[in-house]
Amino acid sequence: MAFQVTINGETREIDAPEDMPLLWVLRQELGMTGTKFGCGIGMCGACTVHLDGVATRSCSLPVGAIGDRKVSTVESLGDTPVGKALQQAWLDTDVMQCGYCQAGQLMTATALLNANPDPSDEDIDNAMRGNICRCACYKRIHSAIAQVAREDTANV
Repeated sequence: MAFQVTINGETREIDAPEDMPLLWVLRQELGMTGTKFGCGIGMCGACTVHLDGVATRSCSLPVGAIGDRKVSTVESLGDTPVGKALQQAWLDTDVMQCGYCQAGQLMTATALLNANPDPSDEDIDNAMRGNICRCACYKRIHSAIAQVAREDTANV
């Protein structure tokens, strides 16, 4: 079945079964491999994308359920002030070890800061709770998000 989906600002024609998870559309049909497969049941966060700005697990979202909502992936993250600031904070804070979960971590953090530019430590912990990092980089992830929250990202 053919679908039109807006991904990273570009309308794309997708020919896939309506129950195919968005994750597989991105990776297999469009070659966008930044979004990662982790658990396949929406529990780990590696596959997080934005759906109209809301952090959403793409492994459990059928492409047929997207409708006219807009999808943003990690490939477009640096195009936004908050995303760009978070990417730099990730580097400044030396967040990554293996890096596998980081696309999902960044997408969740960006959605948090877009919705709440001045989160408390508890807000950060609650927002990031659903993203699993096998390398246990949680303190550095938290630190990087808090760093960006202290900055004026509107002028980045």
